Amino acid sequence: MDSTELRIAAVVPCHNEEAAVAKVVTDLKAAVPGIVVYVYDNLSTDRTAERAGAAGAIVRYENTKGKGNVVRRAFADIEADVYVMIDGDDTYEASAAPLMIKTLLDGPYDHVLGVRKQDEQANAYRSGHETGNKVLNGVVGKVFGENVEDMLSGFRVFSRRFVKSFPAVSREFEIETELTVHSLHLRVPQTAVQVGFRDRPAGSESKLRTYRDGTKILALILGLARHERPVAFYGLFGTLAWLVSIVLSVPIVIEFYNTGEVPRFPTLFLAFTLVLLGSLAWTAGLILDGIRRSRHEAARLIYLRYSAVGAADPATTGERR
Repeated sequence: MDSTELRIAAVVPCHNEEAAVAKVVTDLKAAVPGIVVYVYDNLSTDRTAERAGAAGAIVRYENTKGKGNVVRRAFADIEADVYVMIDGDDTYEASAAPLMIKTLLDGPYDHVLGVRKQDEQANAYRSGHETGNKVLNGVVGKVFGENVEDMLSGFRVFSRRFVKSFPAVSREFEIETELTVHSLHLRVPQTAVQVGFRDRPAGSESKLRTYRDGTKILALILGLARHERPVAFYGLFGTLAWLVSIVLSVPIVIEFYNTGEVPRFPTLFLAFTLVLLGSLAWTAGLILDGIRRSRHEAARLIYLRYSAVGAADPATTGERR
């Protein structure tokens, strides 16, 4: 499938990126002929919108702060066959977009992740960010049983059916984690491509806050683990409750066997309560696992309502199956 036959849209979330956004827009237009670039100004107080419009982008506004809110709005509003998502800070090599789009079409895939490869002389990764990214990748890999190369990358290419089946619940920088988990639990065909990653241009400032955003992302991962792996999540607490109840009750049982008396009734009641709580936790996990399965089936059916990228729809072409 020739990419020029498809509607290709770029989503560029921006908050105070006047120093970089024009170059991102021009680089995308030069790299991918015919691409329509949508810059979403997210409560900027500088000339981001003006610079983006002058560079040839369609400027739209999202007045609820947060990258997740921007992506949610853009995915709902924009109609395209292929979606490119890239940050407006000019840290990613937009020249990699054609290769990522070609990879998506050749698959065909629904998600192509841009894995960041930092320039040798660059210092684009802030202190602790690279280590934190690796830790989060490992956590998600363990929870969902899949290897994740660069979960926090902001440079990705999606098919229409991925975008239109993505619920987009996150509000801020947790959106990349949610995108990754969505692709994992739907088991969509996906792959990764290395992309250049460089320093921000002079006058541009990072919006990331290492500890605050890292805490939010970890909280999201825990929440997703609770929703996506309820048996393991609740079963862990249930098993721990049972183990503690055994530790508490064994000495009491031994003492009762030897003396015929139970002198520590509060401890015995606590042990029984822990047995009950552990059983309730396992029951909740099993019930929620059934609900999870139903949710996944519904999400899969919504996903299948859309054709693979570049595929002709017999209903619109007059062909018969």
